[in-house]
Amino acid sequence: MNKYIVVFCAGMLAVLGFAPFSVYPLAVFALALLFFQWQHARGKWMAARLGFAFGFGLFIAGIGWLYVALHDYGGMHALLAAAAIALFAAVLALFPAAAGYAQARLRARFGGREGMAAALLLVLLMPALWVLLEWLRGLLFTGFPWLVLGYTQAADSPLAGYAPLLGVYGVSLIVAVSAGLLALLWQLRWTVQGKIAFGVLLTLWLGGVALRVVEWTQPQGEPLKVSLLQGNIGQGVKFDENNLVGTLETYRRLVQGSDARLIVMPETALPLLRHDLPDNYMHLLRNHAIANAGDLLIGLFERERGLYYNSVVTLGSSNSQSYRKNHLVPFGEFIPLRPVLGWLINDLLHIPMSDQARGGERQQVLHVAGQRVAVNICYEDVFGEEIIRYLPEATLLVNVTNDAWYGKSHAAMQHNQISQMRALETGRMMLRATNTGVTSIIAADGRVLQMLPQHEEGALTGMAQGYSGSTPYVRWGNAAMLGLLALMLAASWWLRQSKFPERAADK
Repeated sequence: MNKYIVVFCAGMLAVLGFAPFSVYPLAVFALALLFFQWQHARGKWMAARLGFAFGFGLFIAGIGWLYVALHDYGGMHALLAAAAIALFAAVLALFPAAAGYAQARLRARFGGREGMAAALLLVLLMPALWVLLEWLRGLLFTGFPWLVLGYTQAADSPLAGYAPLLGVYGVSLIVAVSAGLLALLWQLRWTVQGKIAFGVLLTLWLGGVALRVVEWTQPQGEPLKVSLLQGNIGQGVKFDENNLVGTLETYRRLVQGSDARLIVMPETALPLLRHDLPDNYMHLLRNHAIANAGDLLIGLFERERGLYYNSVVTLGSSNSQSYRKNHLVPFGEFIPLRPVLGWLINDLLHIPMSDQARGGERQQVLHVAGQRVAVNICYEDVFGEEIIRYLPEATLLVNVTNDAWYGKSHAAMQHNQISQMRALETGRMMLRATNTGVTSIIAADGRVLQMLPQHEEGALTGMAQGYSGSTPYVRWGNAAMLGLLALMLAASWWLRQSKFPERAADK
């Protein structure tokens, strides 16, 4: 079979490691296949093409749900929507292509080393460059760190134990090193060197098991009752004036049906500007929260000085507070290079409230229901390095989102898996209130404790525990992971000068 087809299929196979499938070993096997092909590629451009094929398979299968947002709700023509997704997947595939090109170029500079020196590059150079390019993908052009392979390991895999230490990119590094060791084991078979490779692989995974039992943070205070609301308002009618009264009534009913101390509504649950909401409606909600001796978090839009903000505001026993979304989605929430690309929104897409302003980078945590809550809105929980800005002060994490844009696709489950990783990294519970799902309560160890069925109206009621303290990732951020990458690249360079005996099979 054509090697490009093989790695393309391997990229698609890797998607099965993510939710809702969560067959986490497949991410390791898929990447091992790519590394094996890289090692046998003839030249740097072939390696780049192999990386591109793998990446295109990964992204075309993994983010195909964007079609629903572009076509069904954005009004884009079907062919244009399909072409846009293919183009986006191709752009994202340039990152694994760059990793393939870089590793081949560096290996060539090592003088075409054979034997163990070349074999060890599988577990040093290739994994380091793979993760470096994943990290850059999450950083450049506002970042798109979706489908980072580390997420496949949250939260059932033994490798999830590395998340509080190194974050998702560190977990991705362990995945990549495991893939390199697996490819090396395939090459060496059950020789002495092969047994060593297997031993290292086993040690990495057993190390993750040992780390899973470490309690990096400590419970603070008494557990509190929480209620996470899921209105199940279809995206097609969410901003329809004819549906407004029904939406307000849905959330009034859900709020008044809850006796929880902390009640959370989804992102933009009330599709009106804050100052346009009826006073009697807001008083009713506030009085109910006060009667529960607690608070209500409401997702809505705010306008200030002609600027629009995607916000979460508080009502209830505590002082009025708000959080405004800081990390906006390009084209969905703001228009980059408006003079050049403004036509894309005006002529091709029809997305309401698509030109929003950013909230501040260093906002205050919300003091509600006896907790210090770090709120993140929708896409913001994809950026772990931004979540830890609010730690260790915050005792709870809350994500409000609206994944109704993506219909009944896998997007919502992938998003919930990302929130599981944030809980692992921070040692904090994550409460998710969403419009159509996945509404869930996630433990500090990343396990989903409770979850509402998707695309059903309901309120998820359960107990939440605040936590104090800092995981190593909260203290270091991505610095430790980047330090490991630097050491691995330095070790790869050292191999250039080393003298390893060649195996008989290599002579």
